[in-house]
Amino acid sequence: MKALTAVKILLIVTSHTQLGNTKEPTGFWFEELAAPYAEFTQAGAQVDIASPLGGKASADPKSEKESSEATRAFLADATAKKKLANTLPLEKVKDTYDAYFVVGGHGVMWDLATHAPLHSLLSAAYARGSVVSAVCHGPAALVGVKAPDGKPLVAGKRVAAFTNEEEKAAKLDSVVPFALETRLREQGARFESGPMWGSFAVRDGNLVTGQNPASSVAAAREVIAALREKSEKK
Repeated sequence: MKALTAVKILLIVTSHTQLGNTKEPTGFWFEELAAPYAEFTQAGAQVDIASPLGGKASADPKSEKESSEATRAFLADATAKKKLANTLPLEKVKDTYDAYFVVGGHGVMWDLATHAPLHSLLSAAYARGSVVSAVCHGPAALVGVKAPDGKPLVAGKRVAAFTNEEEKAAKLDSVVPFALETRLREQGARFESGPMWGSFAVRDGNLVTGQNPASSVAAAREVIAALREKSEKK
């Protein structure tokens, strides 16, 4: 497999740290950052991390307790940890990346879902042919993104995300500001899902989405496949 050495990918994480009005902490989900970071760097890509506020981004404490090979590798990588401690402020992201990957975690539902600078960034990225991707609650960041025709980016496209069933099972369906699956369907997405908590990712052209934390690797690999196809066409 040809290495993606000339490829640049931006991982995007939430800066939001409180779960609605519950006083409970939240943030990004660690596996959904660590697994794609590992897949992308192992493929040879250059990876940066950005957030709405910039600086240190906080993981959901529950996700920090769920150790995996990917999270352990990330925490053992000094370069990765430095990038997470010094995330780029989204409003200052000027660089053009080959792919953008929105990391999930409930925090996304409060900040990235309504973050106009990110929506503009992803709209422009998609219009110029970059890969736009997200996993779990990450697709909440796509609800404000427009396709070149002015319609919602997800309209008419195959999309996966954290399901209403999974949100109810997590007992957070009454806490989140909106039901993600419902909102995506309302925007015209052809919503698809696999078994609850299982790995499920879909790719529709340059749009890649994954259902839940277990889908992080599958979603990242779909992004890599899309990037390889693009490089082969050049």
